[in-house]
Amino acid sequence: MLAFETDCHIFSGCGFDAPGLHNFVFKPLFTIGGYEFNKPMLLALLSTVVVVGFFWAAFGKAKVVPGKLQMIGEAGYDFVRRGLVYDALGKKEGDKYVPFMVSLFFFVWIMNLWSIVPVAAFPVTSVIAFPVGLAALVYILWVFLTFKKHGFVGALKNITGYDKSLGWVLPLIIVIEFLSNMIIRPFTHAVRLFANMFAGHLLIVMFTVASWYLLNGVGVVYAGASFLMTLAMTAFELFIQAVQAYVFVLLACNYVQGALAEHH
Repeated sequence: MLAFETDCHIFSGCGFDAPGLHNFVFKPLFTIGGYEFNKPMLLALLSTVVVVGFFWAAFGKAKVVPGKLQMIGEAGYDFVRRGLVYDALGKKEGDKYVPFMVSLFFFVWIMNLWSIVPVAAFPVTSVIAFPVGLAALVYILWVFLTFKKHGFVGALKNITGYDKSLGWVLPLIIVIEFLSNMIIRPFTHAVRLFANMFAGHLLIVMFTVASWYLLNGVGVVYAGASFLMTLAMTAFELFIQAVQAYVFVLLACNYVQGALAEHH
């Protein structure tokens, strides 16, 4: 890869190898029983350790007068609880889903944050398998709650948008609603997170590699501009990482709310 070809610069007869899909493919770090373990998987595992470790440290020995770490933990927990769960589900229904949504938010956020951490330098959610897995959890919860709340027949009506007052357009509505709820909803939930993190990481890599490639002769001017863009994109990516975690959990809360609602 160009990033490791330290003598490759513009005007040196070396072409620019633009970042692409190959930047998202990693060789196995090691193999256990035929199961390959690569960098994104390691970062996902570390994300779990970070989230569990932080909240364990913050609340393991909670005090009436909280210390700094406990205050940060309470602020993060309360942000998701009040700003997302309670707003969508209300306090009475929402309390039972707070731990899941808090875990989901911080897990997604930490996996996104690896993009700007030196050495790691890769957002785990830019590998579509991870957003798909998380979206599947939300999807399974939504389906379970829908059938539990409304029963078999009621759930089918809920999923298909059945309303006999629609008359002759009812069959069309049933097809549209079924596809929307059972296929498009989980698909867009996963792809929204994946696409944003994939594009953001690709742009950062592009400007980072270009900064080094242009660092030769008159190209130094362009290298400086590219480096400034790298800094700007990194700062913007920090914002996007938090927003995508927020949106992912917001949609999860809305799906749960839809499953529990009497009429929607």
